[in-house]
Amino acid sequence: QGRLAESGGGSVQAGGSLRLTCEASESIYNNVVMSYFRQAPGKAREGVARIKVYYGETSYADFAKGRFTISRDDAKNAISLEMTNLQPEDSAMYYCAADGGIIRPLADFDSERYNIWGQGTQVTVSS
Repeated sequence: QGRLAESGGGSVQAGGSLRLTCEASESIYNNVVMSYFRQAPGKAREGVARIKVYYGETSYADFAKGRFTISRDDAKNAISLEMTNLQPEDSAMYYCAADGGIIRPLADFDSERYNIWGQGTQVTVSS
């Protein structure tokens, strides 16, 4: 089973941008779907964006549409999440997840779909 390592988190002011990167220890093409989730203190973990690795097809949570972009970075063997116009409510720990090539009949943003998780990277947005 591969490992995932997130990077790119940090502190920004409202309206700012950040780019998160999730590097995989094994080929990202070993996975069918990879996603980003986030979890703020006292709140449930929620899906942010997902990408079908081979096709590059993407899907977003409503709050992410128009502001966030998930993409594949073949040179780094990684996926990335570009986040723009960040708001305080976007503050959370962001996690990368992968399905390990196992297709489970679950929704994209059902965390049970994924069996490989990164350690998370903190994003803090101040007003």
